[in-house]
Amino acid sequence: MKVLIAGAGIGGLTTALFLHKAGHDVEVFERADAVRELGVGINMLPHAVKELADLGLMPDLDTEGIRTRELFYTNRFGQIVWQELRGVDAGYDVPQISIHRGKLLGLIHRAAVSRLGSGAIRTGYRVEGFEQTENSVSVDLAGRDGSRGKASGDLLIGADGMHSVVRSMLYPDEGPPIWNGTMLWRGATPWPKWRDGRTMAIAGGNFAKFVYYPIEADPDQPDMRLTNWALMARTGDAGASPLRTGDWSRPGVLDEVLPFVRDRFHLDFVDPAAIIQGTDGFYEYPNCDREPLPRWSFGRVTLLGDAAHPMYPVGSNGASQAILDAKSLVMHLGAGNSIEAALSAYDAERRPATSAIVLSNRRGGPEAVIDMIEARAPDGFDDIDAIASYAERESVVRGYASLAGFAKTKPA
Repeated sequence: MKVLIAGAGIGGLTTALFLHKAGHDVEVFERADAVRELGVGINMLPHAVKELADLGLMPDLDTEGIRTRELFYTNRFGQIVWQELRGVDAGYDVPQISIHRGKLLGLIHRAAVSRLGSGAIRTGYRVEGFEQTENSVSVDLAGRDGSRGKASGDLLIGADGMHSVVRSMLYPDEGPPIWNGTMLWRGATPWPKWRDGRTMAIAGGNFAKFVYYPIEADPDQPDMRLTNWALMARTGDAGASPLRTGDWSRPGVLDEVLPFVRDRFHLDFVDPAAIIQGTDGFYEYPNCDREPLPRWSFGRVTLLGDAAHPMYPVGSNGASQAILDAKSLVMHLGAGNSIEAALSAYDAERRPATSAIVLSNRRGGPEAVIDMIEARAPDGFDDIDAIASYAERESVVRGYASLAGFAKTKPA
């Protein structure tokens, strides 16, 4: 069959690779004039890495990223609230990969161009609308040069992000994304490695959270890592409009960030103010999502990734869930049912699962464990078990892992 995909991000291009592997013809339309390696760090969880490995991308992931070994949750004083091994060190068959988002998109894009051909990915074309009949679907295209065109296929996948045009046509009255009053600043810079150079930490609590992990090793500088940092802090009221709208490449303002870390975080593994000031440019993102939808699939049209389930960036789940969407969709298309039935089955499998994650992320996801500790012991603690038992802390972190589909079953 011929499949049209709106959006050449991680979700759209991974879907294209799975479709090509299954023998389908694919055409991808990307509104940007090129697929660029933008952004900062991202974590890919084992269940998503497994799918990328099945596409033959594991060597590239190892070359470009880092196999995360351990994760620490701490309060703002660096006191450990929870720690756990990750990926293969936790017994999974495949690793958790920490990687630059642009590098991840780049390696997926190169694989797609190599396998599908460069003509299958049409940059500089925005999908502006669609029409479907019993037997086909066609899209209206707008070129960056002002040109207009159409393309036809057997189905359309809207993988065009949080501001999805396809979603807006399915739900024209939905309105803009919902801001929760929290701003996220993110950057990456070379920094001395911490511990084994494969460890990540998330520190803080309700007032502000600081995230720190390596995303790339430099063989010429073994004691350094390209290190991703992120700071999340409340700057407004939930439901209001942010001062500046969401944009993946909007520069952050140093004087707006530093007040949230100076004299507040006292971490033994990094001075947040120092790494932020040492970063040659960073970005800001209003923390936005959308309400879970009652339905993704309409006839021969469906949604995928951020177009279907934009979520707050906690729990390392956004891109991972988009990759799981891609695998599920192509699996259902290959089950021998009609296209409409396949898209409905995909919808029934993935929509409830991702809706639950969207709602959990609003409550803090696994990072709710440090919110809980800060609320009970804002000035630190002498005995973590006196603040929250191991079982209570485990229920927060492991419960989220089960919800997101990457929990590791304990051996009998």
